[in-house]
Amino acid sequence: MREFLVEEGQEPLSFIKSATLQADPVKVATEMHTILSLSNGWANTTRTWADALRLLRKAIEDAGVMIVINGVVGNNTHRPLDVAEFRGFALVDEYAPLIFINGCDSKSAQMFTVIHELSHLWLGFEGVSNFDELQPVETNVEILCNQVAAEFLVPSDEFKKVLERNPIGNDDGVFQNIARRFKVSPLVVGRRALDMKYISKERFFEFYNNYAKESKKLKPKRDGGNFWNTQIVRIGELFGGAVAQATLEGRLLYRDAYRLTGLHGKSFDKYVAQLGF
Repeated sequence: MREFLVEEGQEPLSFIKSATLQADPVKVATEMHTILSLSNGWANTTRTWADALRLLRKAIEDAGVMIVINGVVGNNTHRPLDVAEFRGFALVDEYAPLIFINGCDSKSAQMFTVIHELSHLWLGFEGVSNFDELQPVETNVEILCNQVAAEFLVPSDEFKKVLERNPIGNDDGVFQNIARRFKVSPLVVGRRALDMKYISKERFFEFYNNYAKESKKLKPKRDGGNFWNTQIVRIGELFGGAVAQATLEGRLLYRDAYRLTGLHGKSFDKYVAQLGF
């Protein structure tokens, strides 16, 4: 992909490796909003977590970052990716940066992982993420990435205004209501409230333990969805479009295109058509 983009005359992305470990999380999050053309409150304009994730994914790819979401190995539904092993990872490159998200995770969790991994690209540090329900992390890189993701998804100024209208008392439902506004996990809201000193550690862990207990009772929803839409998300529109363009222009052999996408023959042709080529 890097070679393809260089041949196309693509300039290196200026925001890759643009931040340091001493950066202000609020400033980095603001820069991300600017690059992605997403203003504060953008998530509240979407109806569901899936809609918010779709909008976020498109904004990231429009900025030049490949984003891939898949919950299985290739197209093999018998080989799911274990969320307990990893939630996502980032590969740093000034021309062809990549974010991979474990599609087996919940949509609300994927929202946080996407921005956490985008923060890795901003800092220029590759890494595999496996959050232990937002418990404290050990490295400076992970700490800063968590802070940036929290500020991006739940901006402090907007969060303060929401809490003025929805004070957090002893009702755990408040966490869910606020999470719905920002399209994040209730745990992110709880952790944000703790970090901003709106609740005590005791209140946070009371909610945390209740949430963990209830989550274990819930079975993850499995939605087969539309096969072709799934392929676009699995392969990524940015990468898939590059493969399709290079193939149709004769710069890439069909056999190589099949290998790169995991699609063959008429399936590949239909996938290319779905991309608009």
